[in-house]
Amino acid sequence: MCGIVGYVGPQEARALLMAGLEKLEYRGYDSAGISVIDGDRIDAVRAVGNLSALRTALAERGTVTRETASSETGSFTAISLTDLDADPVSGAGEPPAPPHGTGIGHTRWATHGGVTEANAHPHYDSADRIHIVLNGIVENYVALKARLIADPIRPARFTSETDAEVIAHLIALHYRPGGLLDAVRATYRELEGHFSFVAMSVDEPGRLVGVRKECPLIVGRGDGETFIGSAVPAFMAHTRHVQYMNDDEIVVITAEGAAFSTVAGEPLTREISVIDWDPETAEKQGYETFMLKEIHEQADAVADTIGERATRTDGIDLDFEGEMSTALIARARRIVIVGCGTSYHAGLIGRYAIEQWARVPVEVDVASEYRYRTPIVGPDDLVIGISQSGETLDTLAAMRTARGEGARVLALTNIMGSQMTREADGVLYTRAGLEIGVAATKTFVAQVTALYLLALSLAEQRGTLDRAELTRLVAEIRRLPHLISHLLEAEEAHIRAIADQLAPANFFLYIGRHAGVPAALEGALKLKEISYIATDAYAAGEMKHGPIALLDESTPVVAVATDSPVLAKLISNVQEVRARGARVIAVASEGNLTIGGHAHEVIRVPQTDPLLAPLLAVVPLQVLAYGIARRRGLNVDQPRNLAKTVTVE
Repeated sequence: MCGIVGYVGPQEARALLMAGLEKLEYRGYDSAGISVIDGDRIDAVRAVGNLSALRTALAERGTVTRETASSETGSFTAISLTDLDADPVSGAGEPPAPPHGTGIGHTRWATHGGVTEANAHPHYDSADRIHIVLNGIVENYVALKARLIADPIRPARFTSETDAEVIAHLIALHYRPGGLLDAVRATYRELEGHFSFVAMSVDEPGRLVGVRKECPLIVGRGDGETFIGSAVPAFMAHTRHVQYMNDDEIVVITAEGAAFSTVAGEPLTREISVIDWDPETAEKQGYETFMLKEIHEQADAVADTIGERATRTDGIDLDFEGEMSTALIARARRIVIVGCGTSYHAGLIGRYAIEQWARVPVEVDVASEYRYRTPIVGPDDLVIGISQSGETLDTLAAMRTARGEGARVLALTNIMGSQMTREADGVLYTRAGLEIGVAATKTFVAQVTALYLLALSLAEQRGTLDRAELTRLVAEIRRLPHLISHLLEAEEAHIRAIADQLAPANFFLYIGRHAGVPAALEGALKLKEISYIATDAYAAGEMKHGPIALLDESTPVVAVATDSPVLAKLISNVQEVRARGARVIAVASEGNLTIGGHAHEVIRVPQTDPLLAPLLAVVPLQVLAYGIARRRGLNVDQPRNLAKTVTVE
């Protein structure tokens, strides 16, 4: 959650930080703020709402100023900045000239404290000399806050309800002239939880200190300027040269570079990686929203995820990173998939493919619950953690639990260099590109595609499919990008028209059978996320065990009715729905005319293998949810209460 950006260099910091926050707004948009060192004070502005509110506040104030709070312990003297390169751990050396711009920015997803300007970041100490921005949670903040308020020498004056503010006061408590790094290090040792934060002091212009513990923080290296942020897009317009941080590490950045160390003070070296993303991927490119743009990018996301992995006509060649191979995976007696939300639904579809094609038993667990039920897992098991960002805390925790029991762990993620990739035994990347919309679209289909590829690769290795069947399925997978493009071209206008009719409804039920069940779950999740309509999803055969009581003539029922071994059973369930007066919208395979006599509306998807059809079925469900939300006048890119990357439990 939450987005952090920091800058040290010759550019005017406010405009640069604002531009960085615009690239991070998908991480949180309850409130936002910017703090910049300006002479002997820190100028700050904060605002409630998305970034348009902060932009307005900046425009109204012109050069942002705020009266610096006075210190109860006397005046402060500016401290010379020491030369970082002379001693990257202690900071001893000759002082370089302060750069023009030093500042930090933050866009918030609220966890502790309501959505108010007082709770917006950056937060500051009682003397207003130290400002911080935080992503994550400080679990022991209540005890720390009580201690800081009761300090007999310099009692802290808190101005917010947040857990984050204790960090600013702790740094101030530990601060000695020229010792921001040491103060951050001492503060870190007192904190419990999972977080990353960046701190700056008005007495050390030209320097920022960042620390990471289970929440992302990345350094960007420019020419005479240095950046720090929660994600690469925060500074991608200025540099593609990045350095990744690991947990329990501290970095000090100046305009000249970055120095990494452990929290114990041991210096570290970090190689500079080059990001090859195109900044244009972060723009809407003519679409009305990022979500719609990303729905239309799904064919490319699937094509890129398949890529060279399916160049053979009769098999799949996966490019794992790390100590992993198909041969090693094929020896697993069982596969356990863990994920949250959309990633969990992708895992459910993957289970059908792996079990049917490779004949390996698969369990799929909600990652947030996995470690709390004392799972039985060991060296003969493979655990696959799925996360778009590679930073989802619950999924990381589940993977750590599995590794602790001796299981091999594979990460399936979209982000190179993310924490998940550094903790897993191996990595299989999706190639969806940057996704800005909070509701996952192209990252979901890329995850499902990667699981299809893994299932076929395992089937080939284990000999559970003959060569002819492998050849047929590889050909079908290679057709998926074309089928998605055809589907959107043929059905989007039809789906949007249906959405206009259904938008007034206050409750939806989604049903499916076999591999259509997770497609129904994902379609229902999309509607909940962006339209705020109460929606349920069930295996169709379970309706008689309770959910059918919810149906009446005002209820739209969306049925995933693509060709499958149990389509006839699903049609019987649809008839039960019709008998209660509900309106049925069916997603069916082209050429199947049977379902038309049982549904009020039919959305057609191209014919393909029954296990591949759920991927296609999800696309019109995304468009349906999108159309309903837009008809209701909602912001689909920033649904309320949600954030793109979930780094809190």
